[in-house]
Amino acid sequence: MTASDPGTDLRLYLQDGRNAVLLKLEGLSEYDVRRPLTPTGTNLLGLVKHLAGAEAMYFGETFGRPFPDALPLWITGATEPNADLWATPDETREEIVDGYRRACAHADETIAALPLDTLGRIPWPPHSELTLHRIVVHMIGETHRHAGHADVVRELVDGSVGQRSEGDNMASGDASWWAEYRERVERAARRSAFGQVNRHIPDRK
Repeated sequence: MTASDPGTDLRLYLQDGRNAVLLKLEGLSEYDVRRPLTPTGTNLLGLVKHLAGAEAMYFGETFGRPFPDALPLWITGATEPNADLWATPDETREEIVDGYRRACAHADETIAALPLDTLGRIPWPPHSELTLHRIVVHMIGETHRHAGHADVVRELVDGSVGQRSEGDNMASGDASWWAEYRERVERAARRSAFGQVNRHIPDRK
């Protein structure tokens, strides 16, 4: 049986989520990385900006290892609600992505430097004390959650799908196969919702 190092495993899954989020920005225009695609404003660059702040705060001040750069006001909560979830015209894609990469590198240094049972104190109310292990698990969950958001937003932008650049992690099929697949899902949904109540509602062709 191959030995497993918990810290290495945790960093692997965290990095996998980070890579997936950044992949969704590749090849898009400035407008497409910024435009909101849901009623609550979800957008690709805003997701990266939000995650940059989370990495900087959770693995920085929480463990007495402040992020070396001055924290922008949107990270500290000193601006309006949701300021960390969209990019202003004055904020470039390059500086947000670079800030995310640097925050991740700083987080990795914290994870490598401290035992997983090290206690940290969250710097915002209620100032909970949590272990580094708990924080890493939380950040894995948060990153992959937002990677899922980014998957959907990118598909809405230009139809691109998949988790990794070397393999799209999707069933094989051309555009016509996917159109038929989607139609089968639609027919199943309509039958489930209306079949027992209104049998006269036909399949949508």
